[in-house]
Amino acid sequence: MDLHFTVNQELCIQCGACVDDCPFHIIEMAAEYPALNPKRVHHCIRCQHCLAVCPTGALSILGRNPDDSLPLPQSLPGSAQVTALIKGRRSVRRFLPEPLTAEVIDTMIATVANAPTGKNNRQCLFTVIDDPATMEVFRRETMDGLRRAVAAKRLSENLSYFRHVVTAWDQGRDIIFRNAPHLLMVSVPPAVTTPDADIIIAMSYFELLAASMGIGTLWNAMIRWALSTIDVDLYRRLGIPDDHVRGYTLLFGRPTVQYHRTVQRDEAMINRVRLA
Repeated sequence: MDLHFTVNQELCIQCGACVDDCPFHIIEMAAEYPALNPKRVHHCIRCQHCLAVCPTGALSILGRNPDDSLPLPQSLPGSAQVTALIKGRRSVRRFLPEPLTAEVIDTMIATVANAPTGKNNRQCLFTVIDDPATMEVFRRETMDGLRRAVAAKRLSENLSYFRHVVTAWDQGRDIIFRNAPHLLMVSVPPAVTTPDADIIIAMSYFELLAASMGIGTLWNAMIRWALSTIDVDLYRRLGIPDDHVRGYTLLFGRPTVQYHRTVQRDEAMINRVRLA
């Protein structure tokens, strides 16, 4: 395994931070400078902790240039900003029809690709609809499938609500998709260590990033329920592998609504433990 691991000896201060912080102890001090332990190098999960922890930017792994990383902690938002972001994000159900640019969406997904995954597997597949025409086809095919399910009386009692969804659609109201211009699904192969967590974490990061950019999002379970009900495999139509673990859906786009303050729901159920 060639990890393209290099150490600039002119910058290295021999502090050993990379050795101490390596999760799988693949780095050791050799001849006064960090080096890979050949007996353990196969354990590397490519987390880049060693690159991130080096105080002088002397270490490179996977061919990454430390100068291309954002500097910490000065690049981080303050706690008050993060608090406002968490408290201020809202579920948006009213969207402008104008789509986001492909560059904005690509940047968002590239950022969210940094979200943590079990053992740094990084196997999340981000399925995005960024084209309004495609979004319209997907909406229509989903609703046509639901209409057939209603006509054939194939809806379970728990999903009988979709009868009203179809009726509302015929009256010009989009209860499922909320006329959002974009859609994001995250899926992962079944063999990854923590499939459900990887999906939820990635989508949560996307939601908070979107809120910081003035982009509205809506967690949507109805799309998942609808796709499990209709007689067409729209997951396959979207190019999502058959064996992937699939999560919920995020609708997103520019909101037509503006919120002016956070809500107040700080009451938390806390199970505080003291063990002697």
